[in-house]
Amino acid sequence: MPKDSLTKTPRQLGYRMPAEWEPHEATWLAWPHNPEDWPGKFSSIPWLYAEIVRLLAARERVHLIVENAAMRRRVRGMLDRTGANLDQVTFHDWPTDRGWTRDSGPIFVRNPQGRVALTCWRFNGWAKYDDWHLDAKLPGRMTKLLGLPAWQPFVRSEDGAKHAIVLEGGSIDTNGAGSLMTTAECLLSDVQQRNPGVSRSQLEQAFYDFLGIDQIIFLGRGIAGDDTHGHVDDIARFVAPATIVAAVERDASDANHAPLAENLFQLKAARTTTGKQFTIVELPMPCPVIFRRQRVPASYANFYVANGVVLVPTFHDRNDRLALNILAEVFPDREVIGVHSMDLIWGLGALHCMTQQQPAARPADVDLSAGAPVAAGGQKP
Repeated sequence: MPKDSLTKTPRQLGYRMPAEWEPHEATWLAWPHNPEDWPGKFSSIPWLYAEIVRLLAARERVHLIVENAAMRRRVRGMLDRTGANLDQVTFHDWPTDRGWTRDSGPIFVRNPQGRVALTCWRFNGWAKYDDWHLDAKLPGRMTKLLGLPAWQPFVRSEDGAKHAIVLEGGSIDTNGAGSLMTTAECLLSDVQQRNPGVSRSQLEQAFYDFLGIDQIIFLGRGIAGDDTHGHVDDIARFVAPATIVAAVERDASDANHAPLAENLFQLKAARTTTGKQFTIVELPMPCPVIFRRQRVPASYANFYVANGVVLVPTFHDRNDRLALNILAEVFPDREVIGVHSMDLIWGLGALHCMTQQQPAARPADVDLSAGAPVAAGGQKP
C-alpha cells in the first residue's frame, strides 16, 4: 500500500468489516491455561477446545495461540489424539491472560479489491478485571506476524489529544453491508466506563470511519449472568444481510424475559439501510444454567459461523434441538453442529467468545461505491 495510506481511514480506502459468514482465511483461538477461569471444571476444557479445533481445522486454517513451547507440544499431542488436521493448525507461542480472542483480538476489515487489514481497538479486560495486559498485546502481535495494514481507532478530546477506543468484538455484530448491532448497556452506560467521556456520536463516527458502518442499531440490555454487561453476541445476530436471529425468553418470570422482549421490539422497528424491515427469526433461550449458585450466560446466540459450518453451544436442554433446527434453516448451505457447552459456559463465554475470524483476501460481495446512507453523527469522507 502507499506509504501515506494510513493517514486515511479504512472507510476512505474502501474497507469494511465483512459479515462472519463471508469466506474465512482462518480462525484465531487462544488455548485455555488458567484453571481459575473455570474453577472446578477446568479439566474438561482443553479437550473441548481440542474438539473445536478439530471441527474448524477440517474446513479452514486455525491459528492457535499457546503459552510457550512446552504447551505447544502438549496441545499438539492432544490434537493428534482427537484426529485434528494438524497441517491446518499454526501455533503461536504468545502468553495470554485469557482465551477470549473475540474481545482481545483485532477486528479485520477488507476492501473491494480483496485486501485485508486490521483495526486494533484497545482492550481493558471488560473494564472490570485487572489481568488483561498480555491480552492487550494480541492485536500488535497479529499485525506484526501478518504484515497487513493496521489502524488503532481513536477519538480526539477537546484539547486535540488522541484517545484509543475500547471495543470488544463480542459487543458488536454486522451484516457486512453497512449495518451493525450493539447494546446501550455495553457501550453507552456510564457504569461500564469502557470509554469515559466518549459520546455516542463519537462512537458512531469511529464505526463509520474504521469499520465502514453506515447504520447502528442500539439494543438495550444483555442477558443475566453476562459479566461483560451487554454483549450483543448473546442476544441477537445477523445471519444474512436483512435477517436477524433474536434470542427470546417465553417465561415471564425469568430475568431475561423483559430485556429480550424489549430488544425484540426494537429489532422489529429497525430498518435496513434501504428502508426495509429486517426479517426477524426468534431463537429460544435454554433453561437457566446455574453452577455454584451462580447463573451463567447460556445462549444459543453465541454460535460461530465458519467455512461450511456453524458451531452452536448446547446445554442438555429441551430447546437444544429447536435452536439447532432454526439455525439450520437460516444457514441452509452449512452444516450446523451442536457443541456441548455446559462446562465451557462456566468460564462466562462460549463458542463465539473464543473465536475471531480472519476474512479471506478476495473481492467483497458488496459494492461500497453505491453510496450508502451516512450513520447518525457521521460525515462523508
